Amino acid sequence: MKIAVVGTGYVGLVTGTCFAETGNEVICVDIDKRKVDMLTNGEITIYEPGLENLFLRNQKEGRLSFTTDLAEGIKDAKIVFLALPTPPGEDGSADLKYVLGVAEDLGKLLTDYKVLVDKSTVPVGTAEKVRAAVAKNYSGEFDVVSNPEFLREGVAVEDFMKPDRVVIGTSSDRGRKLMGELYAPFVRSGNPVIYMDERSAELTKYAANSFLATKISFMNEVAQLCERLGADVDMVRLGIGSDDRIGKRFLFPGIGYGGSCFPKDVQALVRSSSEVDYDFQILNAVMDVNEKQKLHLMPKIRNYFNGELSGKHFAIWGLAFKPNTDDIREAPALYMIDELLAEGATVTVFDPEAMKNVKQVIGEKINYADNQYDALKGADALIIATEWNEFRSPDFLKIVTHLKNKIIFDGRNLFDVSAIAELGFHYESIGRKPVSQKK
Repeated sequence: MKIAVVGTGYVGLVTGTCFAETGNEVICVDIDKRKVDMLTNGEITIYEPGLENLFLRNQKEGRLSFTTDLAEGIKDAKIVFLALPTPPGEDGSADLKYVLGVAEDLGKLLTDYKVLVDKSTVPVGTAEKVRAAVAKNYSGEFDVVSNPEFLREGVAVEDFMKPDRVVIGTSSDRGRKLMGELYAPFVRSGNPVIYMDERSAELTKYAANSFLATKISFMNEVAQLCERLGADVDMVRLGIGSDDRIGKRFLFPGIGYGGSCFPKDVQALVRSSSEVDYDFQILNAVMDVNEKQKLHLMPKIRNYFNGELSGKHFAIWGLAFKPNTDDIREAPALYMIDELLAEGATVTVFDPEAMKNVKQVIGEKINYADNQYDALKGADALIIATEWNEFRSPDFLKIVTHLKNKIIFDGRNLFDVSAIAELGFHYESIGRKPVSQKK
């Protein structure tokens, strides 16, 4: 099948590449000529494990190509995916200017029936707005389908190639048939394709991400309580996670969620709720808890250093909002860096993938190390902000050799408390008793 994907950001590039992998002929369209040139020349523009090999193979075999010309991109396509940015506006609502702008352009270009698919995360009612935008300039037949993505950064290729479910929102039998044919290779093991109306599909994506954000924030609140009551959040997590009604996933406490989805989607759902005069109280609390949680380590750090951080030097391991990505949007590490710098401290950082992106945002206000151990040199303490696998079993002798003091503030609970105590570290984490070596 011939497919067009408009937008070559994270969702668009993964979508286009994975559809090409199952034999479809995919043209990806983007207005950014520099990006299109890079992609055409085989330079992948995002970091996502496993994506580059698929990208290069399908490009080599002629199934994946790129253009800045929308007319060229959609000319022979049966299905056109809209994978465009929906950034939050000042009021928290999703800004649909890119989606609706392309929809109007499509209306001027369509000459025959096509299925137009909202792949971007969009508010309820967007399919109707896209349909109206196209219809301004085109009176022929077309369908608009909502097909939300459920990709987790770091495992997006696996999520796309082996989805646990595919949600397709459409009221059209013709659109349903084409989408079913397209996704058939991805659900051969029996995972469901769930058909529903467009509005329900749009809300499903927001509801899913908001529920997961709620689960994370609930566990972070439990961790706060554990610190005050002397309980161990790891034990509580195991105790409740074994309940099938709750499940084990998304129960790990930390320093808050970030990224491109959870913050934006929770905010957008709250805004959509307010537009229909509904106060979504739980999600307002989730946003509040998460904002505070990003700086949860700061009082611990201040307390250890008796409130005086000026002149202190800190090493930070991890900058991305989660491991296996270079995405730093709403990353807790950036909030802590701002706080440390504001209080007169200096900072050296290391992240396997995200330092280039941080440098574009922060510049030379901080130092960037070539590896995790070089980041420790001369530091008064180590702060862990992202749970990259290579941080989980470090060489503690090297840590001791490079750090000025044996002090670790762990925002991701990477280390066993009793083991770290035997090594003689002052160690503070989330929802667990601190190991105090303070003199």
